[in-house]
Amino acid sequence: MTYPNKPAKVVYPINDLAKNRWSPRVFSGQPIENEKIMSLFEAARWAPSSNNEQPWRYVYATANEPEKFKILFSLMGEFNQGWAGKAYLLAVSFAKKNQTKNNLPNYHALHDTGAASMSLVLEAVHLGLVAHQMAGFDKDKAVTALGVDPQEYQAGSMIAVGYPATLTDLEKLTSEQKQSELAERTRKNLDEIIFNGRFN
Repeated sequence: MTYPNKPAKVVYPINDLAKNRWSPRVFSGQPIENEKIMSLFEAARWAPSSNNEQPWRYVYATANEPEKFKILFSLMGEFNQGWAGKAYLLAVSFAKKNQTKNNLPNYHALHDTGAASMSLVLEAVHLGLVAHQMAGFDKDKAVTALGVDPQEYQAGSMIAVGYPATLTDLEKLTSEQKQSELAERTRKNLDEIIFNGRFN
């Protein structure tokens, strides 16, 4: 039996993928089929981007590739290592700093890379997987350790992906961890984030 779902308590109707997306910190460890892994990145590939620049790049490894996985694991801070190592797949997103067509700075590169990562995360929900994006990793080390040109790319986020944990996995957590996993999801009210006609 897997984790209970934690659908968002929405005020207005939204699609089920967005409603059911959340960021757990416990995974089952079950291997992800390669076709599903490729579907995650296919979804990212078709994200929108400014001038169709598609500035995103991903470096990933699975738990079935221990040497590669170990390198990605080493990039994370201690807190994230404490839970994300149980995911089957780890990935780092990178954004191409300059536009391909004219080599001018691409102001929207990180925004567009974030959109691609959101597409990946929503595809994970569609495939029965869970994904958790992280900011807590060494971005400079990610560039050097993964063979990325720092003049050309900057690190975006790390993503842990896996199958949902079981209730048995939940019982292995500390009481504080368990409380965090089961806590109700919250968001700001709409009137705090949207403004009609003029920023208030």
